[in-house]
Amino acid sequence: MVFAKKVKSYAKVNLSLNVTGAAGGYHLIDSVLASIDIYDTVCVKPRGDRLVNVYMHGLGSENILPERNNAVRAGEAFVSAFSTKGADIEIYKDIPMGAGLGGSSADAAGVLNAMAALYKVTDRAALKGLADALGSDTGYMLGGGFARVAGRGERVFPIPAKERYHLLLLLPKSGVDTAACYKKYDEAPDEKRNDAETCASGLVSGDFQMLCRGVYNALGAPAAKLNGDVQTALDELAKFSPAAYAVTGSGSAAFALFESEELCRWAKKEYRGKFRARVAHTVTPRAKRTPQNPFSLSEEEKKLLE
Repeated sequence: MVFAKKVKSYAKVNLSLNVTGAAGGYHLIDSVLASIDIYDTVCVKPRGDRLVNVYMHGLGSENILPERNNAVRAGEAFVSAFSTKGADIEIYKDIPMGAGLGGSSADAAGVLNAMAALYKVTDRAALKGLADALGSDTGYMLGGGFARVAGRGERVFPIPAKERYHLLLLLPKSGVDTAACYKKYDEAPDEKRNDAETCASGLVSGDFQMLCRGVYNALGAPAAKLNGDVQTALDELAKFSPAAYAVTGSGSAAFALFESEELCRWAKKEYRGKFRARVAHTVTPRAKRTPQNPFSLSEEEKKLLE
């Protein structure tokens, strides 16, 4: 099949994640996100009718039920919102599923980006609205890169980071249910922290130690209680004395930050545990090289997080 448009849709890690409250049945967060160079490839071809067909290939794709496929929902929402023709969509997966790396959101955002390119839709605000309706990370995933994300994930503040960072990921086979993780968090919520501000400041200044001081995930402890492999992964990463380490999202993947690619690859080579290990690096997709917004929250936004 010859495709008209092909895009890469990158995985993400939560360098910091705090739960700041709840509203309307949803938890509110304050998180610093980074795209990494693990991605799904989304290929689209126009149709003569308004149907959207999605075909999944690769890592774990056989476990994605059509009725729960965000890529299908994204394609259908796009056709409805912009009154375009449909598309045949092939998605080649490399982002591990159920790991907290944003694979489902990446696929949905990839479909929106690819179809926008295919049908020459340039209304980014309308695309962002569609993305926000599809999932909490999807709006961020439209552009990716480094960003501070607030609310349900719909408020995205790009961060003009200066450096490329090196991570070792450990990937347990079993996942963590996100809703169950938030429920477990609610049983023993942690104290409010300012690590998102610390993380963002470290990224902007290029101060690696400051960035690492801000690495934290409020969902790490509840994720570890729900899945013992999460704690095992964290303990195994700690043995390599990385600059920082944490869970991403609600798990089950854990990551460690290293000062150099050489150290990161050394840790990968020496790892003897039971989990799949992957070296990854942060990336800044081309669309986000010139930030549209300040990295830090306004005073009004900060009040919403209190």
